[in-house]
This record gives sequence, C-alpha cells and structure tokens, in this order.
Amino acid sequence: MFSVYLFEGLKQKLEAYLPLDKVVDIQRAFILARNAHSGQMRSSGDPYITHPVAVAGILADMRLDHETIMAALLHDVIEDTHHDKADLSAQFGETVGELVEGVSKLEKIHFSSSQEAQAENFRKMMMAMVQDIRVILIKLADRTHNMRTLGSLRPDKRRRIARETLEIYAPIAHRLGIHEIKNELEELGFQAMYPLRYRALGGAVRQARGNRKEVIENTRKEVETRLAAVGLNAIVTGREKHLYSIYRKMKNKELMFNEVMDIYAFRVVVDSVDHCYRALGAMHGLYKPIESRFKDYVAIPRTNGYQSLHTSLIGPHGIPVEIQIRTQAMDQMADKGVAAHWLYKDSKDNSDTTAQVRARKWMQSLIELQQSASSSFEFVENVKTDLFPDEIYVFTPNGRIIELPLGATAVDFAYAVHTDVGNSCVGVKVERRTFSLSKPLENGQSVEIITSPRAKPNANWLNFVVSAKARSHIRQYLKTQRSEEAVTMGTRLLRHALGSVKLDKVPQEDIERVVTETKHNSFSELLADIGLGNELSAIVARRLLGENTDLSDKQSKVAIRGTEGLLVSYSRCCHPIPDDEIVAVLSPGRGMAIHQTGCSNIRRLSREEPHRVLVMQWGDDVLGTFNAALRIELVNHQGTLATLTNTVASCDSDIVGLQTEEKVSNVYYIDIELTIKNRLQLANVMRKIRTMPEVQRVSRHSQAKQN
Repeated sequence: MFSVYLFEGLKQKLEAYLPLDKVVDIQRAFILARNAHSGQMRSSGDPYITHPVAVAGILADMRLDHETIMAALLHDVIEDTHHDKADLSAQFGETVGELVEGVSKLEKIHFSSSQEAQAENFRKMMMAMVQDIRVILIKLADRTHNMRTLGSLRPDKRRRIARETLEIYAPIAHRLGIHEIKNELEELGFQAMYPLRYRALGGAVRQARGNRKEVIENTRKEVETRLAAVGLNAIVTGREKHLYSIYRKMKNKELMFNEVMDIYAFRVVVDSVDHCYRALGAMHGLYKPIESRFKDYVAIPRTNGYQSLHTSLIGPHGIPVEIQIRTQAMDQMADKGVAAHWLYKDSKDNSDTTAQVRARKWMQSLIELQQSASSSFEFVENVKTDLFPDEIYVFTPNGRIIELPLGATAVDFAYAVHTDVGNSCVGVKVERRTFSLSKPLENGQSVEIITSPRAKPNANWLNFVVSAKARSHIRQYLKTQRSEEAVTMGTRLLRHALGSVKLDKVPQEDIERVVTETKHNSFSELLADIGLGNELSAIVARRLLGENTDLSDKQSKVAIRGTEGLLVSYSRCCHPIPDDEIVAVLSPGRGMAIHQTGCSNIRRLSREEPHRVLVMQWGDDVLGTFNAALRIELVNHQGTLATLTNTVASCDSDIVGLQTEEKVSNVYYIDIELTIKNRLQLANVMRKIRTMPEVQRVSRHSQAKQN
C-alpha cells in the first residue's frame, strides 16, 4: 500500500507534462522496480524503492522524457536484482535498456587514490555519457538523492562521497549548465565535507541577511521603478549567494566574510534579448557602472551555454551592486542547462538549445581526449583539468571566436584552432605585435599564429599550457617520438651508466634478455626510451651486467649519491627519510621515486615487474631536510594545538601540513607533516610529543611497515 502512495506523488508531476499513455508505461516500470527491489532496504531503514522513485522525481521536476524517467526507476535493477538488460529491453524498449545498462556500468569512483581501476571507472563514466547524455542526467539525479540522505552513513564514508561530489559531479553539472543540481550538490557536499565551517558560515550569512533586508528591498524597488519608467516589463529579485560559493570565494581570493557579503546581487528577467540591452542602459543610467566589471554572455555564451548580461554598479551609499539581466528562456536555461532541451523542444522542433549544442561540443572533445590519452590516468587528469575553468574569448585574424580557459597561452590557442597548427607553431602575434608563447592571453585579443613546416612541439610547453587538448597532443607527440636524437642521448646515458664496461662488449644474449624484460620490441626502442626519460640508464645497465635487483639482495645496493644527473623524488605515501631502508621505483617520465622498503604501494610491483624496483642506500652524509608524517592521538583541550606546534618547533623542525579528525568525543587524530633531517631527529620529536599529558599515542603515519 505504501508503494502505491509513493508513486502517486511522482504520477502527479508526470501528468503535468507527459501524455497519459507515457505515464502508464512509466507506471509499468515502477511496478517492475518495486517487485525487483522487494525486501531490500537502504542504510536509513527505508524500503529501497524509495530511492529510485526519488531519483525519478528529481528528473520529473526537470521535465525529462518518459524513457529517462523509466530508466531512473530501473537504474539499480540490473546491478542489484536478477533482471538483465535483455529483460528490460523486451518490456520497455531498447533505449531504456541501453540507458539502464549505461548507468549500471558506472561503479563508484574514489579520488582519494590513483589506482588504475578507479581511473578506468571514470573513463567508462565519461564515455557512457558521450553515447547518451541522459546517462549522466540520471547519475546526477542519483547522486543528488544520495547526498540528501547521507545522514545515515559513517562520518568517513560521508566525507568520501562529499569529496567525490565536489570534485567531479558538481563540476559536470556546471559544465552541462544544470545549475539547480550543481548548487544543491555543492551545498550538500560542503555540509558533509566541512560541517563545522558550514554551520559557522551559515550562521554568519543569516545574521548578515537580517541586517541588510531594508537596504536590499529599497535598492530592488529603485531598480524596478527605473525599469517601469522606461517601459520595460521586468521581474526583479534579490539573488542569494550560496554558502559554498561564499566559502570558495573567501578561500581562493583570500577575502574576509564582510568583503564577500558587502556585494548586493539582483536578477532582472525581461521579455526579449532587445529588452536585455535596454534594461542594461537603464541600470547604467540609474547607478554608476564599474568599467571593468561588465560581461556580455548573451552575445558570447559561456562554454556550458549560459547566457546573461552581468554588470557591476556603485549603488546607493556607495554599496557595490551586481545585476544579472536575462530573458525568461535564458533564466530557465541557466537552471536546467541541457535538461532544458526536453523542456523547450516538441516533436516538430528539431532545434537544439545553446546548452545542448555546447554539451555536444564538449563531449566531442572528450572523444578526442580519449583517443589521444595513453592511459586512464592521463584521461582523468585531462578531464579534471577541463572541468571547467573560467573562459576567455579571443579572435583569429579572420574574426572567428575561440573559447579558451582562463590563463591560456598562444600555444593553447594554436591547438584549439587545429592540432597541426599547434604542432608547427613557432611564434605568435597579438594585436599585430610579437608576443611571448608562454604569456597568458586576455579577453578580446586578436591572435595570429606563426607556423613552420619544420617546427615540432617543445617539451617546455607543458610547463605553461593549461588546456587539456594542448597538453594531451604535446604529450602524444613526445611519447611517440623515436628520433635519432633520442637514440643518441639514450646511448650516451647508457654508456655512462655502464662505467668501465664497453657497450659494444655486452653479449648480444644479455641485450636481448633485457629488451624482453623491459617489454620493448628492439634495443633501439629501449635506447630511445632511455633518451626520453621513460627508462633509467642505471637500472638498464645493472640488468645488462646481470646484477640482481630483487629486494632481498642486500649486497647489490647503490647509494642515492650515485644517481647524479637522474631525476629523484621522494614518495608521499611513505615519506622515506635518511636511515630508512629504501628502494627506488622507475616511474616513466618522473625518474626515480624513492619508497621505504615496506611500502605497500610497491609490494605488488616488486613481484610483477622486479626490473623496475632497485634496492638503494642513503649516502654517508645526507644534507638537507625531508618530510615525515606523524599521527598523534590526543585529548583536545584549549591551547593543546599551540603546545603541540611549540613542541615540534623546539626540536628544530617545521610543520608543513596539519589535518585533524575527531575519533570520539573530544579525542582527535592529528596528522602532521614536518621537516626532518634523519630518523634520530624524528625519534627526538616523537619522544618530546609523548611527554605532553594530553597525548595518548604517537606513531609514524605511512603505508610502510615500521621497524
């Protein structure tokens, strides 16, 4: 009986915009989902069917088509019940089956680690979205309801899901122009991720709002009166700032709360595009405009299809006033984004919304990134970079507008025009004057790329390009390059690493053995990889000479001081410091990564690819400082943290990072990262911390086994 009433609320929403026969089809999907999930419960204790109905309700509020609603009701059926795609396709059509399967393939994504499987999951999700954008709309609605019901989960699980939401799902909603969903995901994610900051900021906003009501209302009436005086029919509303946007602005721009809240924001909705510009003129006549704070997103929409006029004015009593001017259709588009495609499109209208066109363009770029990325890691990096910086707009010499992320350079521009233009770029003229390739471009500039048929991408470009397309194409070129220069450089490095042994004297069978072990097709290919930095000459030399690189072989250790000229980095997973037992791992493009011997991240690698793991040894007199991590369990009293930092400072060590997490009431885990010269100094720091009466436990915080 409960489930019947459950569907009635959804049915009322659907009947408002769908034909009756489509609603009947959706009801059939509901009955199958209800029966399939019978007996299953959510962590909150509610019947599981409440979740797909709530997801369908969110999509119904966006007025999506009946196939999407059916797929939303069935989105967990393949994953959690005995039904498969064939069953659903037979009963509800091939499209619904494809949508449900597309959503079912999307496993949970964890961004706290960089495991290959997790990166591959992300790639799957983005590719499923490219096939049918409704897949991601269902996933966003699914994530929205999950965020609304986070309260029943453990604190650590809440934070993990919140981080995923803020890092990936909210930006995707933004990219697709669905601001209603984006704003809700950010608010809920912020609340779950930083509950104390959320409460403090929310209280401050409520207080500030109460003090400002009269000023806001008076300003709104002035705006409304002026628009009526020039004959414009307009709806004027105060525009509330969202907590997460306030928090982000305070953090990124290092502003005080009062500086963020001192800006009064209003939204003006008019009848037509012509009226937008007339309203703008009326506003500039009412208050003095701030010259540098005008944006015309009507003529040049944002990447996600968003359209509006933005202007900043000096309002009454010198108070800054922000005004957004848009039409009713633009206002709907700003909230619904690509979902407005179904809201505004009927069966006779084949035109797409601006957001839909922009979304397609972005998804086409995803396909290009997928094709050019050599690994899932690179694809994830490129997409996350592309999730969604502020844009600038520049012009080609013939007047074509090119959209680029904020901070983009001439090289980014060249690759945006065409890959061949980017690959052959040698210089640039901006406003007909010579310009640096590495200097960021500005809005409205005219850019002309100078090319040469003999030119080729430069590895240094990776230091300043910001667009995913430019970065992926440069990397692709460098990775596939097997030039004579690379082979020559690799030969020289290998000869040096072999020392007194001549490369020509190395037996052919040893060379063939090492080529096979390193998974290369030929010795020339191996030399080229050494020259490009994808293989380390020291490790290849040891393999050629037949020396064992197994972790248990303590006799063949090589001191770090013997790696002069090689790129060496110290891993953050286990924070090795002098006097620790260490190994080096060959990381293509990154040189040698130093780990503790017991680090969990290299155990599998040492078994499967032992040629990449090399036992190392610290030098006798290692200079400089290293980072180490400690976990401290303590009872939090007033002044405890200050005492802790003073204790660390008294040991001639600096804190470079600090995180806290409540274990139980008033007992906290504190993870600190500090500078250390060696294990002796670290032991001294730990001993001093243990003498604090509030401290219950101190341990070295890493993934390595401690001796």
